[in-house]
Amino acid sequence: MEHQFELVLLLLAIAAGITALAKKLKAPYPIALVIVGAILGLVHIPGLEELKSFIVEDEIFTFVIVSIFLPTLLGEATLKLPFSHLKENKTPILAMALFGTLVTYTVIGFLAVYLLGLDLKVAFIFAALMAATDPVSVLSIFKSMGVNHRLATIIEGESLINDGVAYVLFKISLTTFIFAGFTEFGQGLLEFFKASLGGLAIGLLLAYLFSKILRYFDDYPLEIVFSMILFYSSFFIAEIFHFSGVISVVAAGLVFGNYGAKIGMSPTTKLNIKTFWDVLALIANSFVFLMVGLEIANIDLSGKWMMILFAILIVLIGRSVAIYGSLSFTRHIPIAWKHVFNWGGLKGSLSIALALSLPVTFAGREDILVLTFGVVLFSLVVQGLTIKPLVNVLGVTKTKESSLSYEKTLSEIHQATAGRKAIEEMKDEATISPVIFNQLDKDYQNKLNKLHEELENLYKKFPRLQEDQLISARKKSLYAEYEAVEELVKQHLISSETAELEYKKIIDLLEKENKTESD
Repeated sequence: MEHQFELVLLLLAIAAGITALAKKLKAPYPIALVIVGAILGLVHIPGLEELKSFIVEDEIFTFVIVSIFLPTLLGEATLKLPFSHLKENKTPILAMALFGTLVTYTVIGFLAVYLLGLDLKVAFIFAALMAATDPVSVLSIFKSMGVNHRLATIIEGESLINDGVAYVLFKISLTTFIFAGFTEFGQGLLEFFKASLGGLAIGLLLAYLFSKILRYFDDYPLEIVFSMILFYSSFFIAEIFHFSGVISVVAAGLVFGNYGAKIGMSPTTKLNIKTFWDVLALIANSFVFLMVGLEIANIDLSGKWMMILFAILIVLIGRSVAIYGSLSFTRHIPIAWKHVFNWGGLKGSLSIALALSLPVTFAGREDILVLTFGVVLFSLVVQGLTIKPLVNVLGVTKTKESSLSYEKTLSEIHQATAGRKAIEEMKDEATISPVIFNQLDKDYQNKLNKLHEELENLYKKFPRLQEDQLISARKKSLYAEYEAVEELVKQHLISSETAELEYKKIIDLLEKENKTESD
């Protein structure tokens, strides 16, 4: 046990070193880890052979990725994702994550049968693995480029829900020939809804309970422990009942990070819990992508390149049909964004971990492993390294200088406003004297005057900033109007017919604002 712990520490040191170097060079660290991991796996290095043989054991890899790191990565991503951002973009996110994932699964499955000659069950297990996406590499690139925040939110939101759907499809495909007949299709559909809704219910219930518990404590180390218990218990309890652990963690993270943070977390707790999960997610991602590289190098792809090339083509076709098909029903998504969604649908660690979890006795296991590893390697290296040039060519980035300057000024205005409000409360509570209040208030007023002047200068220098703020303000006010109509309906002050007309009017205005924002 002690020796194995030393091997884990050695792997962490290697992963941390590669990640640090990649960040220093402003390169996407997940891709760097995969490439270095593959090189380490292929080259004989004295002292590392035992580490490599330990890591690439199927049971070890699958257990580490699925049972240890997956709840961490899902929990961290959902914890810091504002529900309002998802609500604003729910239509494209749900279209891609639900309809798009099912289309991807169906198209890849049938093409794998007819073009690769795979058995029906094997083909659809492979299709389920290829329906899952991993946005870590893409989002790290987006962050460095200042890509439109709405585009990044849609990709992250799609991936979180999409992973859960793909995970359920994989579990179902192992036991049911979904497209073998009407009875099997109905059984598969029933299992899909059972696993999805069951996981959703467990995640929501546990997150609600833990959110309520937070109200009785103001102790951030303890609250961090609560968040860990929440994410892992959501995953494992759902799995015990044969529901989707992935969907359960996603639901739990969204509720805990929004509702729980609102009712039970102090500013200190919010800061520390975010920092904790940022660190844990960095460690998890560093481990995961290095292990993926080591595992890829352990698979013999020789002699099967033609089959792998066809598999890559099939996966690209499936993703393209899903993205352009699902988004054809949604308005105000620029064609450039659709291209980014399509090419940015990278495959990653979840696909490999699920492939390795297949029973050794499963007839098509070797074919699935070879195809999955080949596609993941292409996806992470080729697509991952070309997404940045594609984003530049399509012009979906913001003006970096303007956005950073605006965000800095806006942040300082909010800080000064909050500070001024705090001293006003202290004055009202008589915890500070009027003399002290006047002195501090004068300092804050001078600071705010200076910041508002900086903001006006930014508006003049970058006119688009003022337009974006107007759009954002209009959207928030329209959401408030929508909620006001809902309140009137609850109080029986207006009829449902009147409410529907008002809802439609507000939604039309929101779609107009979304179109303006995307243009």
